[in-house]
Amino acid sequence: MSTAFDEFVSIIERLRKECPWDREQTHESIRDALIEEAYEVVEAIDREDMESLKRELGDVILNVVFHSVMAEETGDFSIDDVLASESEKLIRRHPHVFGDAEVEGAEAVQRNWEQIKRGEEGRTSAVEGIPAALPALQYAERVQGKAARVGFDFETPDEAWGKVREELGEVEQVRNVARVEHDGELVAELGDLLFAIVNYARLRGVSPEMALRAANAKFVRRFRYIEDQIKLRGRSIDGASLEEMDALWDEAKRRGE
Repeated sequence: MSTAFDEFVSIIERLRKECPWDREQTHESIRDALIEEAYEVVEAIDREDMESLKRELGDVILNVVFHSVMAEETGDFSIDDVLASESEKLIRRHPHVFGDAEVEGAEAVQRNWEQIKRGEEGRTSAVEGIPAALPALQYAERVQGKAARVGFDFETPDEAWGKVREELGEVEQVRNVARVEHDGELVAELGDLLFAIVNYARLRGVSPEMALRAANAKFVRRFRYIEDQIKLRGRSIDGASLEEMDALWDEAKRRGE
């Protein structure tokens, strides 16, 4: 594995020297590519497609090595520094494996991890350290989880569901006010409702991000069924009525789309 990895790094180094496109890239220019590749890894996992997962993990490694090679060119750090730093961190945050600490269960491991992490990074808040660029649903789940680890959490999912009902009622109150100046308040109340739903999902062991991704995929399947059926009738969906599309939606639903 070491030989394969060294060869891979040498390929990236050569591309940086000899390929005009690769030579022009910066940390900023390829920043979004890493995010995109990470999502493609998630998609491969969702499909349980191991061949795709292998390829997409390779693309993630490509981005990691590319950034590291660029950093080495400017004297900031190398890929060896990246790996050494990560190894040290894993050892430091697993004292129950590499030291003499004792833990009982995965939850205790998580609590220790967060305590060690806060100490080594000088954080003053239990909810620090969550990437601001995360999708909002994931960010909400992460910040709720961090707060929960220090005891700030609902005791049961039913209590969290009560908060969902409360926030839904507040949305109803604002929704029924027609004045334009309440638009900002509607945004705030909808945000509170979404946050409460994430909390309930988390306490039920459901990933809200994955749940919404599944709902999105289901909507796309059913809508494409509508498009296909209207096309078979020799027409464009632009000319279909809402009633016709609703009927085809129900048909797609019955078919298990």
